[in-house]
Amino acid sequence: MKLSRLVLAGTAALGITAALSGCAPTVHLEPAAAANDPMCAEVIVRLPASLGEQARVWTDAQATAAWGTPSVVLLTCGLKEPAQTTQQCVSLGGADWLVDESDSPNLRLTTYGRAPAVQVFVDTTTISADSVLESLAGAVQQIPATTACTTPATDDTNAGEGTP
Repeated sequence: MKLSRLVLAGTAALGITAALSGCAPTVHLEPAAAANDPMCAEVIVRLPASLGEQARVWTDAQATAAWGTPSVVLLTCGLKEPAQTTQQCVSLGGADWLVDESDSPNLRLTTYGRAPAVQVFVDTTTISADSVLESLAGAVQQIPATTACTTPATDDTNAGEGTP
């Protein structure tokens, strides 16, 4: 009689677990070429559980993360470090980021001067890219900086913004 109660309780627990996991989406992402770099592991384990009101959700690829249902922030670690470029480069939270606005209002932000690189896609209609980058700063800083954005020699008030 005790065994049947244990089996029944175990079956009920499995059913509840299955039902709850059915509610949690898994986001499909492709891993970057260097996703297995140990520095990416250092980044991933330090990512926040939420960005603003967007909770972190499961992904199915190594060195990736996502927040929101549907996802409004996607992160991939393990990309090749970007070469010098004329793209806008901003410094936020102690990290430098290249800004790609070609899919506006979504932004593609890639760390500059860190290898491997981290790339973040942000739906700016839902969450501020600045707040996302500030929240990710502690994790991204696990990858040592080898270079930084440069600031043009002008009287521009946008100090910290420039081109690499």
